[in-house]
Amino acid sequence: MLLRRRVLIADDHALLRVGLQALLSAEHADVEIDEASCLQDALEVYQAHSDIGLVLLDLNMGDCRGLQGLRQFKERFPEARVAVFSATQDQFVIQQAQALGAVAYIAKSTEPAIISKMIVALLRSEAGGSGMAGFPGLTRSAGYDLVAELGPRQLEILDLVLFGCTNQEISAATHLSIGTVKNYVSVVLLALDVKSRSHLISLFR
Repeated sequence: MLLRRRVLIADDHALLRVGLQALLSAEHADVEIDEASCLQDALEVYQAHSDIGLVLLDLNMGDCRGLQGLRQFKERFPEARVAVFSATQDQFVIQQAQALGAVAYIAKSTEPAIISKMIVALLRSEAGGSGMAGFPGLTRSAGYDLVAELGPRQLEILDLVLFGCTNQEISAATHLSIGTVKNYVSVVLLALDVKSRSHLISLFR
């Protein structure tokens, strides 16, 4: 059961908002969607609805650029669970977003079905779970040092596994063959000294 089933999508592209809303509504009827086309609207919508469990925040909208919007959101609403939704692959920006309190980074290039799965996983996770592109979920675990040794592609595969993606979904999201995905998953399990996906996921809860 979702802890809080309301999502705020803050993005200045109407088609993207409509597309995500349609996808989530079709796959998860119990998720309610709010929309905002700019940072100011997003702040007002969040203030008006105390049951918003996740804010999907575009980093570049008409009234904010870069990390400015995330910084303002967290300063005004420290309790807000904000996932950065952006096209940027700049590792410095991604790391700074995490430092500012974002619970995840979701790339806009991610397959829509995977984005939907990530949103629902984040809604279900009290602690924020794992995120994309360098948001390891073992920050409070003895296994964190092992995660730090993983390469970028291995971290990407780890994140997708933690979001509950199947090998087929990971293959579609990463454009890797099923066989290659299976090999990466095996490498990640071995590197983190776990025997199964379920054991791996339990470490991140």
